[in-house]
Amino acid sequence: MTLLDLAESALEADGVAPFNEATTIALRDGSPLRLERYDEVVGAVAVGDAPVEFVVHPRYRRQGRGRALVDDLVERGETRFWAHGDLPGAQALAAAAGLHAERTLLVLTTAEAVVPEVVTPAGVTLRSFREEDADAIVAVNGRAFASHPEQGAMDRADFDRRRAQEWFDPAGLFVAERDDEVVGFHWTKVEDGVGEVYVVGVDPAAHGGGLGKALTAIGLRHLWSRGVSAIDLYVEGDNDPALAVYRGLGFTEKARDVLYAARA
Repeated sequence: MTLLDLAESALEADGVAPFNEATTIALRDGSPLRLERYDEVVGAVAVGDAPVEFVVHPRYRRQGRGRALVDDLVERGETRFWAHGDLPGAQALAAAAGLHAERTLLVLTTAEAVVPEVVTPAGVTLRSFREEDADAIVAVNGRAFASHPEQGAMDRADFDRRRAQEWFDPAGLFVAERDDEVVGFHWTKVEDGVGEVYVVGVDPAAHGGGLGKALTAIGLRHLWSRGVSAIDLYVEGDNDPALAVYRGLGFTEKARDVLYAARA
């Protein structure tokens, strides 16, 4: 049983995937991993500087396997662990292992087709992706998410891997241009009939002019035009301004991922 097989078994049992998209792509593509440790019933993986993600096969839980794995990884210097869905078993394991919640990532969703008006800031053009935009989008992403441990690490190879996925649609990747320079983007995603606000990135130099709202609006309009049944998005649990905007658009909490960390 591979790690992907193990993850599929957990998804069927829990309704939540134990690995995020970046990890899943890396496992499928055979990309370099910092950590890969597994047998047929328990596994752990880490890509780059990202926290560890691990899973125990549903049939072999409550036998101390998860605790043994966490203790071993902490001994080896790993200190951060994602709990996707923050299920009761993960909460209990974190408490038993002495881990504390360090960060919460909320998954919001809406099935209410609120179609906001697109108000484009003066001097800005919104259009769909062109091949020559790739490097500029990666550069804007790096500046927009400089303090974000996952999204901010996206390089050109990561960008190309993501757009090599079956769901990629260049018409759903919107670019904001000002004075012939890319200053923002909204990457949308549609998979299995569900839309996603995949990434909205605005260059810090373009903050404060309503560009983020315009990009969000044009992406939402596109997603609803595709006939999706719902739209999901991820947002930091402490990002109150963004949460206020999304809740005003009808988004409610669907799930949450919690990053647990070992105490120093």
